[in-house]
Amino acid sequence: MVSIFKKRILAYLADYFIVSAIIWISAQLLYFIILPLSGLFVYECLVILTPIVGIIYFVLLENKWGTTVGKHLLFLEVVSTDDYNYHERIPYKQAIIRNLSKIYWLPIIVDIIIGRLVGSSNERILGRYAKTKVILEEIARNSEEKKMEEVELKENKLEETNLEEVESSKDEL
Repeated sequence: MVSIFKKRILAYLADYFIVSAIIWISAQLLYFIILPLSGLFVYECLVILTPIVGIIYFVLLENKWGTTVGKHLLFLEVVSTDDYNYHERIPYKQAIIRNLSKIYWLPIIVDIIIGRLVGSSNERILGRYAKTKVILEEIARNSEEKKMEEVELKENKLEETNLEEVESSKDEL
């Protein structure tokens, strides 16, 4: 069985290729539409587009669906470990913080190394700081099912309590 860490690396590589394709297409469009007048080259556009597209890709997908294309292909999901949102999809603030190091290669490598030195073998330091965790989708689904069961139990108990109150009030009349 492949470890979560290895799955995360493979997912990041898949996402990197997707982001690279988006960046390259965007740079070509900018070059042919806007930049001939300014004198910038495609490679100069890449320096500007890389952090913008990378952050937008990771933040939007992790906030909206709890996963990126690469993570989804490997059945991984990002969840919050914050007390208020435990095992729920992450809000924008957490998504931005955890993805700051994904702008270029060097920061993500440093983030992984520091995370492994000070935390678990599966965590990045910014993921820990943002109070997020990458888990298998199966675990996330089980957690959601468990929450649904708890909600149903509470609703059933509330209905039973209400019925008992109604019956006792009928008896009093």
